Amino acid sequence: MRILAWGSTDVGMKRDHNEDSFLIREDLGLCVVADGMGGHAGGEMASSIAVKTIEEGVTGNLEVLAQPIDDGLPVEKNPVARLISDCVRKACGAIYKKAQERRELQGMGTTTIAVLFHGKHAFVAHVGDSRAYLMRDGRILQLSEDHSLVNEQLRAGLITETQARQSRFKNIITRSVGFEEDVAVDIIAVEAREGDCYLLCSDGLANLLKDEEISEISGDNFLRRAPEMLIDLANKRGGDDNVTVVVAYVDSLEASQKAA
Repeated sequence: MRILAWGSTDVGMKRDHNEDSFLIREDLGLCVVADGMGGHAGGEMASSIAVKTIEEGVTGNLEVLAQPIDDGLPVEKNPVARLISDCVRKACGAIYKKAQERRELQGMGTTTIAVLFHGKHAFVAHVGDSRAYLMRDGRILQLSEDHSLVNEQLRAGLITETQARQSRFKNIITRSVGFEEDVAVDIIAVEAREGDCYLLCSDGLANLLKDEEISEISGDNFLRRAPEMLIDLANKRGGDDNVTVVVAYVDSLEASQKAA
């Protein structure tokens, strides 16, 4: 399958610098969004290290992608799933090491959401509260589960979805890449179909737009314009954080015509 992807990032309306980073490598079927934290220098560096390390990890193991892989393997035994997971963990170690070398960077980290397409599947690697969505047949599904304090409260039934959106704790994450030397990476495997849209975003978008709005804007406009249109709407609603959006489409005749 061929992947068509577009992305955009914006500082937002209230921040003076952008700590988000993103990567698109259509030739590898790889897309990444990282939302850094730890101050101006720390957050920007952490997210940048994350996307660079993941890209280098995948390009350095092209033999894994070149081999036919049994689609019936469980996720934990799939070489491609292990590859993207190991790349995120390697990024974690690299960020942690850099933070130990410079006192002003200590405590920096980043969320990471990545998708690597291979064969009939999309493998999503996830740490933090940046999100991955799948849009298929007019429906939207959040693939990733936020590693955040608010989400834990929501799952426990302590707060409602409305309260979660308004919570002053919504930016507190419970897992990040680089804060410690290693990290547990969630891996989601999805059977990819022609016409699928996979959307990766930082919480600067997810906190301000409902899932249905993301789906509607992505589905009703030229695909290459979707990231900027979503970011524009987030900024109109306050833009209280950096906003990054990457959309990746599994190519089909209909998708190619719409993207043209």
